[in-house]
Amino acid sequence: MTKVACVADRNQSQLVIVDMQTRLSSVMTDHIDDVVKNCATLLQSAALLEIPTILTEQYPKGLGPTVPNLSQYMVGKKAVEKTAFSCCGEPAFNRQLLGDHSQVILAGMEAHICVLQTALDLLAQGKTVFVLEDAVISRNPENKRNALNRMREAGVIISNTESLVFEWLGVAEGDAFKKISQLVR
Repeated sequence: MTKVACVADRNQSQLVIVDMQTRLSSVMTDHIDDVVKNCATLLQSAALLEIPTILTEQYPKGLGPTVPNLSQYMVGKKAVEKTAFSCCGEPAFNRQLLGDHSQVILAGMEAHICVLQTALDLLAQGKTVFVLEDAVISRNPENKRNALNRMREAGVIISNTESLVFEWLGVAEGDAFKKISQLVR
């Protein structure tokens, strides 16, 4: 497989935050606060740069709503409820996925289930997929590590929150740059 270098382009990107829900987050043992903070940074940066965003919730009756630290940045937007592990298995998600945006940025949980299956399905649709290593989590860190390796081998671009938001910016100027610089501190 030929590797292609790819930089995130805000004009081609769509952000997807996968299943960052209250009951699910309560069983995460490793770095959940950091993951929530990075997802919040992504949501705020996407809003500043007018990047379309989708938020999903896996079976919210059982796993609860999106954590409040993230839902506050989605005012006026309803989460896509799903029972399929891959977001692509939910018709409402596919209707919100913009065909003219060739890059999909994934963050959320769990890395080895919903994020992994969504990433693989998006690749099959011809999308360029970014998964942010510091914005995904699994209950078992080994499962996360395995999922990241599988995604990388399949052609997903594994990056991190700070790299991605500065790729979206492209230049160190303007109000968005100042605000995003504050978010990553």
